[in-house]
Amino acid sequence: MLLPALLFSIVHIPPADAAVPYRQPQLAAAHGLVAMTFGGGSSLYFTSSSDQGRTFLPASKVAETGALALGRHRGPRIAILKDAIVITAIAGKKTATGPHAHGLPENGDLMVWRSTDRGKTWMQTSVVNDTAGAAREGLHALAAGPDGSLFAVWLDLRMKGTQLYGASSKDGGLTWSKNVAIYASPGGTICQCCHPALSIDEGGRVWVMWRNALDGSRDPYVTSSGDGVRFESAKRLGTGTWKINACPMDGGGIAVDKGRVTSAWRREADVFLAAPDGTEKRLGTGKDVAIAKAKRGTYVAWTKDGAIEILPPNAAAAEALSPKGGFATLLPLPDGAVLAAWETQATVETKRID
Repeated sequence: MLLPALLFSIVHIPPADAAVPYRQPQLAAAHGLVAMTFGGGSSLYFTSSSDQGRTFLPASKVAETGALALGRHRGPRIAILKDAIVITAIAGKKTATGPHAHGLPENGDLMVWRSTDRGKTWMQTSVVNDTAGAAREGLHALAAGPDGSLFAVWLDLRMKGTQLYGASSKDGGLTWSKNVAIYASPGGTICQCCHPALSIDEGGRVWVMWRNALDGSRDPYVTSSGDGVRFESAKRLGTGTWKINACPMDGGGIAVDKGRVTSAWRREADVFLAAPDGTEKRLGTGKDVAIAKAKRGTYVAWTKDGAIEILPPNAAAAEALSPKGGFATLLPLPDGAVLAAWETQATVETKRID
């Protein structure tokens, strides 16, 4: 049987030790470089591509931590600036214990590493959260703006209930602003284990999406800010609602183009796409949704039955991306293609979609 065309030219990045699998890849592209970071055990890793994701250098270790938040959309994030590459991750000195520890750091902080030689060497520079241990849930996002500034958001536990916090850096991740409380739910907490999504548009406006916990529902909400300090009132995305008294551990993603937000996320067992006009469309059955907007249009990927599917622009139905794997991420490339990355068994894999 012939495999679908999307299965060809997959790049495999296997770990040095199969007992310590590579997990949760994340991508960035800027200034002539495509970069990827991921975790393995308590270590952070980096690799890069100079040919728009067709090939990657062997993975190199960025840092060893005492305990690294990894799995279920946790793990490192990456941004490429003109003069530096920045990786963020939530880590601590030792792993928490107890029935609900889930392998997370006992006192997790959002830490920053920088490289000024295109990933050859790295230095830890700062901690983003200004209340120690407040980022210990391990879920965050990072984005770079058109002016070279950085913004990070994370699920914060400094107060009773989970809130959404953020901070900015104007010097390439060396220092960070006073933390900003972006959103606190009137219900006492946002969804406690769903990752936030973040984008900075062409004008430098910061857009954040998260899953709320309000009136018995766990629905995605969005807000934005022109200065990274004062955020607009939160708005619910889509037209339906998900009544569930539990955390699905699945946040979704956003793509922003000229101030117009397109989002993709899971509700119950289904994947939905919400258009900028507020309408929603069911795309299929699945979870762990990723989205990217490229020159051809919007791409959405998700996991279904242990495999990864992708819906390209104008396609009638989703296509197979990988027969095994999960936690896909999508990145629009400067040449108009889209790069997908995911974890499967012990290996990280990537695929260009032209």
